Parts: sequence; C-alpha cells; structure tokens
Amino acid sequence: MDKLSNDPLHGITLEKILMELVDYFGWEDLGQHIPINCFISNPSIQSSLKFLRKTPWARKKVETLYIRMKG
Repeated sequence: MDKLSNDPLHGITLEKILMELVDYFGWEDLGQHIPINCFISNPSIQSSLKFLRKTPWARKKVETLYIRMKG
C-alpha cells in the first residue's frame, strides 16, 4: 500500500525551490525577505545552493517562504 507524504516539499529539490523563488521574487526581493549574503551580494543559484545545503536554518527559511508562496 502506497502512503502519500504529508510533506508539502516531498519530491521537490532545493534547486527547484530556489529557482522558483528567484523567478517569483527576483534576487533583490528574495534578499529582502531572507537577508543572507548569498542572496544579496553577487547572487547565483550555485553559490546559494552550496550555502543552503550547509546551513540548515537558512534552508528552513527558504523552504518556509516557498510554502507560503505556493499556498
């Protein structure tokens, strides 16, 4: 029997989340919502992914913003 996940992020990669947030907000607005250097100073998808994968509190903020954006 297959169980459906209650996790709203199930099956969504961090890269997809970040790309959708950047498409929706742009780097400048994203940096205002979540003021971290990788969004403010010379932002790129790759540098942001590297930081977010190593920094659980920042990743949580990104995931929370994504869920709110989709909700």
